[in-house]
Amino acid sequence: MTIALRMLPSDFVNEYLRKSEAGEAALATYEQAQKDLRLAASISGTHSGDRTLATDSVSPREFTDTLLKSAWRHIYAYLGIANVATASDKKRLETFMASPPAFTVDNIRENLGDYLIDQRGHVLRGLAECFVQLDPAYKSHSKVRIGVKGLPKRVILSGCFGWARRDGVLDIINAINRVDGRNPIEYREFADFLEAAQKQGQATYRDIILKAFGNGNGHLHFGEDSLRTINGGLAEYYGEVLPDAPEENAKKAQSTAVSKDLAFYPTPKAVVDYIFAHKLEIRKGETVLEPSCGDGAFLDRLAKEGHRALGIEVDRKRAETCKHKGHNVLCANFLDAAPHATFDWVLMNPPFSGRHYLKHIAHAIDWLSPGGRLVAVLPATAWYDHKALPASNMSKWATWRDLPVGSFAESGTNVPTGIWTYVKANP
Repeated sequence: MTIALRMLPSDFVNEYLRKSEAGEAALATYEQAQKDLRLAASISGTHSGDRTLATDSVSPREFTDTLLKSAWRHIYAYLGIANVATASDKKRLETFMASPPAFTVDNIRENLGDYLIDQRGHVLRGLAECFVQLDPAYKSHSKVRIGVKGLPKRVILSGCFGWARRDGVLDIINAINRVDGRNPIEYREFADFLEAAQKQGQATYRDIILKAFGNGNGHLHFGEDSLRTINGGLAEYYGEVLPDAPEENAKKAQSTAVSKDLAFYPTPKAVVDYIFAHKLEIRKGETVLEPSCGDGAFLDRLAKEGHRALGIEVDRKRAETCKHKGHNVLCANFLDAAPHATFDWVLMNPPFSGRHYLKHIAHAIDWLSPGGRLVAVLPATAWYDHKALPASNMSKWATWRDLPVGSFAESGTNVPTGIWTYVKANP
């Protein structure tokens, strides 16, 4: 999907600036017309009291705000952002355009440019955002590899025929259409599709069948072509988790248990913020360990909040980076470091590749004091597929929370991720 622009954003910015300068004269003309209209609609200056003509004037600020919002909505439509943005992005952009920044080329580039640069990426993220809400299988990196069978051929949508829920069906259909390079379904066609399902019990759009039930639920069945699109689109978006090459200057005597399939994906700040907002209640004086601390994403936040923390990092350069920031970091292979069961918390983002994270989890638990908590960022397959996490079937001791789709995109992977929390039992 490529957008050919007949005009550049700078052309619209220039038009916006011209109309901003002409606004004062236009307002004066408008105000005079309002006065003439009110005079024409009165007898000897006595007004009817009808509020239709009660607006005395439009202020310069009202004019400026209206013109600014018009400019942003026009560029949004002109660039075809609605055909690329995910459903969640559209809601965010609606809020953005209700109170937009200055209309400049730089601001257009900053807020909308990525939708032109990475159109395919946004389309695929839209597919992922739709389907991860429908079934755990769609969160599984291993189940959406090309050629892998077992994806659900149907999903159950509760109350999908009500006005508040029908957008869910619309989002699914349009996500599939966009991945296929098709235009979104016309709203009239979509309305007919829903109405036919309700009246006849089921309806078909392409090879997607919607079956209606008396409780208001709908079952959406995917044919082979649609299922292939879903499978291929998610596989393309999630990609592969590639192991890092061992550090060039690592000592030969050092164990390669970590580096052989260590995929270093720095923890994005948004993920750190999310974890601190949802999972952490660290009290003053409690001790914290961050194994495989990388460039110190957790350590930075912990230091900012005044907590004592120790980092362990096998990569010498990354360890030195953390030390230069003032962190207490041991340069070592975490799996080779002798555990001290004295830590109240362990925060970690272990390697994603394969199941190597299990070794890191098991070793990290040995560093916890009784009652201590381990909070780990893990690939979704750890929870939904492997089911090998300690006490993962005991919700009292271990819980899982999905991270938003694409949480690690800035670090180079779209693999679905989540937060696993474990509490070490007292002996």
